[in-house]
Order: sequence, then structure tokens, then C-alpha cells
Amino acid sequence: MIDSPQHITLELREWIVAQAASGQPPQTMVESMVASGWREDVALAALQKVLSEYLAREAARAEEDELPLAVPVPEPALAESPLYLEAGDRRVHVLQAMLDPRLVVFGNLLGDDECDALIAAARPRMARSLTVATQEHGEAPNDDRTSRGMFFERGENELVARIEARIARLVNWPVENGEGLQILRYPPGAEYKPHYDYFDPDEPGTAAILKRGGQRVATLVIYLSEPEKGGGTTFPNVHLEVAPKRGNAVFFSYERPHPSTYTLHGGAPVIAGEKWIATKWLREREFT
Repeated sequence: MIDSPQHITLELREWIVAQAASGQPPQTMVESMVASGWREDVALAALQKVLSEYLAREAARAEEDELPLAVPVPEPALAESPLYLEAGDRRVHVLQAMLDPRLVVFGNLLGDDECDALIAAARPRMARSLTVATQEHGEAPNDDRTSRGMFFERGENELVARIEARIARLVNWPVENGEGLQILRYPPGAEYKPHYDYFDPDEPGTAAILKRGGQRVATLVIYLSEPEKGGGTTFPNVHLEVAPKRGNAVFFSYERPHPSTYTLHGGAPVIAGEKWIATKWLREREFT
């Protein structure tokens, strides 16, 4: 049941949840863990951590009737668990997939030459990164985001158009429903603290933003360069960090603008070197 007295494995999480669901008292579970080699204090801490996270997730799901309506989202063709997906002009690798949140790590989405070309085209146009300001219509600097970036217009040049067509085929979503490709550079120390990509329905500026194509429903982050250390894409709610491997990408969708999608994510600080990424946000309808 237990691999290590210090590590909370997926197997252990599932065991704790199953035992709690069957009515086993916490003390009985702790005794079983101790018998398997855990120190009692470490076992108790692990039990509390797993159960608190489980209860928080269940509480969120209990609010289902009050959630915004779910909408269709982009979906790669993963029904038969393929190792590869054909994206028109390129064979993309499926490296990892999750259902909750809906998340896929792709390999070989871009070639080295394409990564270099995007960086070269973007470099002269870089400026302090902004975030969409939903309290008023527009964009503004945000202390949580310390990168520099720029946007390509959709289909701005042959390279951008080719990559956008590849993405559309890969995730089964129309090219015209995508925002322009954003390029970001993270030097040492730069980060983007955990956040959601959808627009908060409760903010006064959101209604105006949604007129341009509806809600964001998915995100694709493509890694154009590799920092020496740090810079992963983190998903705190599910304890996942995606390594920034050049040419790879992480895709995740969110069927409603609500934390129950578990798509809270961030860009971990770059410790050494620099990180370049391309981000593609997908909307419900044509983005204008």
C-alpha cells in the first residue's frame, strides 16, 4: 500500500479516500499506516492533508447546481489513448493526459526552427506583459506577472498561420476562435503567479470583453526555449508541474468560468537561464 514513509503517493491518496468513504475512523487508518512503516506523526499529517484536499474538492462539487452552465470545449482526439496525433503537417506526441482537470502534455508540437523563428520575430516587439483588466475594459500591468511579451495578429505571417492551423487540427477547434498568438519571455526571477485564464463573470468589465468571442474555454502553452532551472507550468490544485521542454506544450480546457475546473495554474520562477513561451487562448466563438 505504501511506498515510502515520507511520500504521499497517488496510491496512498486513493487508499485514504476509499477508507474514509467506507466509514473507517481516522485513528484506524493511522494505525494501519504505522503498521506499514510510517511514523505516527507523519502518518497523521499525511492523513489530514489528503482528507482536507478531498473535502475541499467535494465541497466545490456540491455547489454544482449554482455553477455557470458548461459549454463545449476544444478536445483532442484521445478516446483510444493514442501515442501520437496527426496535426496536418506534423505528428504530435501525447506525453500525458488528465481528465480532471482536462489537461494534455504534447511533445514535438513545434520544431527547433519554428521556435527560433517565433522568438526572432517577436524579440524586437517585446514590452512589459499586461493582463486583461476585467474591472474595466482593457489591459493593465499586474505585479503577479513579471514577464515581457507581445501578440501576433491571427494569421499575421506564414509561420503564425501554419502553427495556428496545426493547433486547430490538434484540438479540434476552429482557427477563427483563437486569440492571437502571444509570445512571452521570462528572464531569471520572472514568474506568473497562479491564476485562471477565463474571465471572471462577476467583474464589471467582463461583459464587454465577451462581446469579442465569448469566454475563453482552453489554453495552450508552448515552450520555445528551455531555462537551465525552474520555469515550469504549475497546477497547484492537482500537484502537477509541467517541465518547459522546448517544442512541447501543455493544453488544458475549462468548460465553465469557475474554480471547479481545477485549472488554477502559474509560471514558476525561472531560476537560471531564460524561458520563452507561446500562448494560445481559445474562445467559445469567433474572436474579432
